[in-house]
Amino acid sequence: MFGLTFEKILIIGIIAVFLLGPDKLPHYAAQLARLVRQLRDMANGAKERIRDEMGPEFDELDWKKLDPRQYDPRRIIREALTEEEPLKEQSATLSRASPAAASLLATTAGTAALTPLTPAALTRAPFDLEAT
Repeated sequence: MFGLTFEKILIIGIIAVFLLGPDKLPHYAAQLARLVRQLRDMANGAKERIRDEMGPEFDELDWKKLDPRQYDPRRIIREALTEEEPLKEQSATLSRASPAAASLLATTAGTAALTPLTPAALTRAPFDLEAT
């Protein structure tokens, strides 16, 4: 949105020439280059340290999926409501368990968690006018 384009960098450079003057500009340009180099080295060092600590899992991560700019609550909710994989795993776990453990798991976890959401299940509950 407000990215640094070539034109903006050129304007900043022209303003810097007028403000700093030709005498001080090489000194400040060298300092800026040193700062950028140090920041790049720090970022690469942090990346290498994370890679060393995480091991081969670091390369397998989908970094674009973890980008906070990709955060859209509507998409996350939509994906969570249409996701059926955890429900299949839960029902498979219940079917493998002994009958006593299955009934205990079903009562503690709730049987509603085992049924996938359908559009009919998302409708409003009936409203009782006589209830207080």
